[in-house]
Amino acid sequence: MQKLNVIIVDDEPLAIDVMKTYVEKVPELHLVKSCNNAFEANEAINQNSIDLIFMDIQMPQLTGIDFLKSLTKPPMVIFTTAYSNYAIEGFELDAVDYLLKPISFERFLKAVNRAIDEYGKSHPTKKPELEPKEADFIFIKADKKLIKVKYDDILYIEGLKDYVIIRIKDATRVITLQTMKSLESKLPADKFKRIHRSYIVGISKIEALVGNMVEVQEKGQVKHLPVGKNYRDELLELVNKNRL
Repeated sequence: MQKLNVIIVDDEPLAIDVMKTYVEKVPELHLVKSCNNAFEANEAINQNSIDLIFMDIQMPQLTGIDFLKSLTKPPMVIFTTAYSNYAIEGFELDAVDYLLKPISFERFLKAVNRAIDEYGKSHPTKKPELEPKEADFIFIKADKKLIKVKYDDILYIEGLKDYVIIRIKDATRVITLQTMKSLESKLPADKFKRIHRSYIVGISKIEALVGNMVEVQEKGQVKHLPVGKNYRDELLELVNKNRL
């Protein structure tokens, strides 16, 4: 979680020093300012985003309780005082805790943990949005229906004028009225490669590159697909990226 921005409000310098030492020991706390009275505290709250106040109750001019009552949207408060008779009133103001001086670090830490829990309830951590998973298939219109074809099942695609034949690894094929250019634009570039004006091959299905031919396995036999002159350089670049 992010650190809680805190201020200390007390008219006793020694009490402030003790609280500063305690705050510095807790990684979840960030001390913004130490204030000697409620007026300094009010200025600090107006100028900063304060999450938690450690505040003495018995202070000159304006008590900690009266100051808290004056705030429209007060931060969390942990009262610190030498007088136990203020405890009930402090809790009625929804104080996180009430620490009686002299304050031990263990008791201070217990109060801080309560404040951290309260902060967590009012500031729930937003879960990161998951990236939408990319589909691993495409629907092809053929035989008056939409046929689902998995990318990993496609060996290669052959163009015949206005039709394309999608060759599937189980020896079936899907014929659809579509241009090669249109189909190529819909296929993921990291899975398919145009190697000829009439051929698109599944990159993972390439078994070998021999001269101006690409070898793939079809029906248990080697199938040779031509590599066009305009596509050869890009294919070689792809091959060289995965070459020993």
